[in-house]
Amino acid sequence: MAVQFLLSALSTVIILAFTGCTVSSKTPATDSYGSQPSLPEPKSRLFPVVNIAPAKGWPEGVMPTPAPGLKVQAFAQGLQHPRWLYVLPNGDVLVAETDAPPKPEDSKGIKGKIMKMVMRRAGSSYPSANRISLLRDSNQDGIADQKTVFLQNLNSPFGMTLVGNMLYVANTDALVRFSYQPGMTQIKEKGTNVLDLPAGPLNHHWTKNVIANPAGTKLYITVGSNSNVAENGIAQEEGRALIMELDLSTGQARPFATGLRNPNGMDWQPQSGALWSVVNERDELGNDLVPDYMTSVKDGAFYGWPYSYYGQHVDTRVKPQKPELVAQAIKPDYALGNHTASLGLTFYKANLMPQYRDGALIGQHGSWNRKPHSGYKVIFVPFQNGQPSGQPQDILTGFLSKNGDAFGRPVGVATDAQGAILVADDVGNVIWRVSESIKN
Repeated sequence: MAVQFLLSALSTVIILAFTGCTVSSKTPATDSYGSQPSLPEPKSRLFPVVNIAPAKGWPEGVMPTPAPGLKVQAFAQGLQHPRWLYVLPNGDVLVAETDAPPKPEDSKGIKGKIMKMVMRRAGSSYPSANRISLLRDSNQDGIADQKTVFLQNLNSPFGMTLVGNMLYVANTDALVRFSYQPGMTQIKEKGTNVLDLPAGPLNHHWTKNVIANPAGTKLYITVGSNSNVAENGIAQEEGRALIMELDLSTGQARPFATGLRNPNGMDWQPQSGALWSVVNERDELGNDLVPDYMTSVKDGAFYGWPYSYYGQHVDTRVKPQKPELVAQAIKPDYALGNHTASLGLTFYKANLMPQYRDGALIGQHGSWNRKPHSGYKVIFVPFQNGQPSGQPQDILTGFLSKNGDAFGRPVGVATDAQGAILVADDVGNVIWRVSESIKN
């Protein structure tokens, strides 16, 4: 016990020391948003920027702040690290209560141990609940009145999608399929392994997301990289940093798009029909590089990682380089701010709030490696003719205290059956529901 206390105290001292010596950015955060973000010269440091918002949870009576004209309420509380949401056709809401799996090879060495301390202080790296819960609002008052354990004994589950009567769940190491009937509140069957996914003792970006195409014939699965910039060797990146396509009729899988460091949220843009994804970019180039982004995902396209960022800006840390690949790298469509950890993505297709129709709602989990902090909010990006058409608008803020503590951190976003916006908060252990204020 004394040894654990000393290690904890030492980790706090190390983290605070790194935080104290961090130089704050002088660049406005707005410069790293939009179709033409500012990309200054990279700044290399002996140690990465560390500026953690310690995870505290919500004080009694405190909630996030909605945009003018909107209201927020707790749809469900008392969850265990809720990360991802999926709304079933009957309106039931599935929530993945999940965290990182054991990955012993990812915390070796001084840097690995420091990163583990950082993640724990930021509210992650605790034992995963490994379950999906079902939330039901039977009287449609915006508060879930039924909660059941829908699936359990999973392996760091994340993405979920329903095709016909089959529910697909993306565990960290495999895509699994379960039989589903409308109205079910629990599935007891073991499920069928559909596709193995890269995992193992070195499993740096562990979350795997999955969505189906509108026809229900193919699935698209995100697999993040196994490092920041291939520092563990390019062999460790086999089958990673990509979006995979799985043909359900043949069972054949192939890389759909590559060079995506850590893709997470995906959705189909309603005007163009194109697949879009949010992607977390690389670290350790300073406060002002590299912007996370969202982009339309083109079949066969390469998006740069690890050799270049934001198109063809070469990352000289990667050895050996591959200029022939860099020459093919596609510039993303829209930057979402430096180190914002943009994870959630859904296009608003409902009618309750027509001002958001066809635009993108994005859950920004928030930075641990930028000063000042960035992200920690839910934003909206308007779209016209299938493309982003303006500056982002804040939908839900107030996740940070005045002292820089994290009351909560938004992750997955979804739209419920009434058209309200649901937000998974994995530090506050809450699902927030955002809707229009009552008009007089």
